[in-house]
Formats: sequence, structure tokens, C-alpha cells
Amino acid sequence: MSLTIGLTYDLRSAYLAEGYSEEETAEFDQEATIEAIESALAELGHHPERIGHGRQLAAALVAGRRWDLVFNIAEGMHGISREAQVPALLDLYQVPYTFSDPLVLSLTLHKGLTKRVVRDAGVATADFLVAERPEEATAVPFAPPWFIKPVAEGTGKGVTPASIVRDREALVPACTELLARYCQPVLIEPYLPGREFTTGIVGTGARAEVLGTIEVQLLDTAEPGVYSYANKEEWRTRVHYRLLRPEDDPAVAAAEATALAAWRALGCRDGGRVDLRCDAHGRPLFLEVNPLAGIHPDHSDLPIICGNRGIPYRELIRRIVDSARARLAGER
Repeated sequence: MSLTIGLTYDLRSAYLAEGYSEEETAEFDQEATIEAIESALAELGHHPERIGHGRQLAAALVAGRRWDLVFNIAEGMHGISREAQVPALLDLYQVPYTFSDPLVLSLTLHKGLTKRVVRDAGVATADFLVAERPEEATAVPFAPPWFIKPVAEGTGKGVTPASIVRDREALVPACTELLARYCQPVLIEPYLPGREFTTGIVGTGARAEVLGTIEVQLLDTAEPGVYSYANKEEWRTRVHYRLLRPEDDPAVAAAEATALAAWRALGCRDGGRVDLRCDAHGRPLFLEVNPLAGIHPDHSDLPIICGNRGIPYRELIRRIVDSARARLAGER
């Protein structure tokens, strides 16, 4: 059945024009992403309509505009629950949408709260401490080296080689700098020296399934040891993404099982990504989940995974929409 599908998104160029910085807008989408989604939806027989960011959605809803479904990739700009703003508005007006609900998006943006939930669900994750003030870092109960990052940022913001802290005397100053720059708590974890994976998932609950896994391999041109903001921005010359299959690599099989368990425990919906890293013993541990994963057709991890597995971009969009439709039919 053909649907009228609204598109909600944050366009990076629009925020840059308003005076926001490159780093502040790092998570936002390019025009090419919106065009690719529109094209895929049209090829699938649907009728896409651009809405835009949260304020534009609010104006459209007040004006009486409605859609059969909204394809939501809006990240939001302000507040710890910024990713939840668009789905909360859509819930208020009873407009169905793709991807996770406000509760899940609020929870998963906060990496510390997310790790508490997955840990309680029995999902393997590293020890951690959330420091809201610099002096709280002195209470870290596990040994160095440590890895520190803002608790509620994406796209590697706040992650640099300085995120690896090797002695206790340097921990408080490093946390002080992050707290001052990002005005949010700092997540402190043991530095995991092993392989780094990202696993793509589509579906909801028992119907969720793994699309595939890639290993993030830093090249000699990259900032060493960390999948940093700079490495992600310059991924073409700094990063190699290697497709892996669970039947060929026990660590990948374990990573995919961990990723799927975390996805289900958190209540994530329709599609996204789970990031994992291995400890010194090669055991993959949950790092974080991205329930609003980037879907640029050429350089976002989820489409890259699909492309390496022979899944066309249009098929990825179809599976996301079909997951939402099946989920919504069940709710009704």
C-alpha cells in the first residue's frame, strides 16, 4: 500500500548558515541524504514530503498537516533529550513514525544511563563512572588507562587521543576540560585496547535481526588508538571498514549476539547500529547504541554494512518502513 511519508531531519547546511559551528552540526544530515531517502521511498511507491526540523514540524502540525507515516532522522540541537523532541511531538498529535520512541531516544543519548540498563539486562559492558563534577573522577574504582568522553554526544564529538588517560594525576584536569567545553557529565571507562566493531540491526523486539558487522580499522594517517571526531570526519583517508562474517570469526559472532541483546533490552525500533570494542582478552563489550543511525547512502556505517552484504540502499529503506508498519499494525 502506498503511503504519504513525511521526512523530518536536521540539515547541516541550514544550521551552518545560522552561525553554528562545524562541530556543533557534525551529527546533522547533508542534502544528499534527504534526496536519497526521497528517491528510495518514491521508488518503493510511496509519496515523500519534506517537513524539516522540529520547529518546522511543530508549525506543520499546528497548521493541520498530517502524514500516514513520518520517516524521522531529526537529531535535535538543544538539550539532553534533543533526539526525543520530534517523536514526542508526533506522539502528541498521534502521527506514526519510524525508529525509536521518546523514552528510548532520551535514554540512549545518555551513555551512562544506557550502560546501566544494558548491564542490568546481563549484556556485557565495561565498568564505568559518570562524573558530573571534576572531583568525582577521583572516585573511579578501576585501574588506568581510562577512556573519557562527553556522556551525551555523537559522531565522536569530544573524542581525541587525549581521551586516553594513563595516570590518575591527569584524570581530573582532563575531565575538567571536557566538562567546561561540553557542559555535560563525563563518562569514564577502562580503555579497551582490542578490536572495534559496529553492528547494523533492522527490526523491533523479537523481529530484530543483524544486518552485518564491520570492523573499524584505523590507518597510519589516523589519530592513534581512538575512533575520534577527526578520524570520523576524515574517514576516507584515515579509516578502513572491513566487513566481517560471524561464521568466520568467533569474536564477530559474540559481538553480534551482544549487539542484538542490547538492542532488544533497550527497546530500540526499526533500525540502527550498536558499537562494541574488545577488551584485552578479545571479548566484545557494548559501548553505545545509535537508534538514529546515519543513513547517507555512501559514507554512513549502516548503508556501508548493507552495501557490503549486497543489500541495496532502497532495500534498507524498505525494511525500515516495513518494520514500522508491522510494529504499528501490532499496536493497533
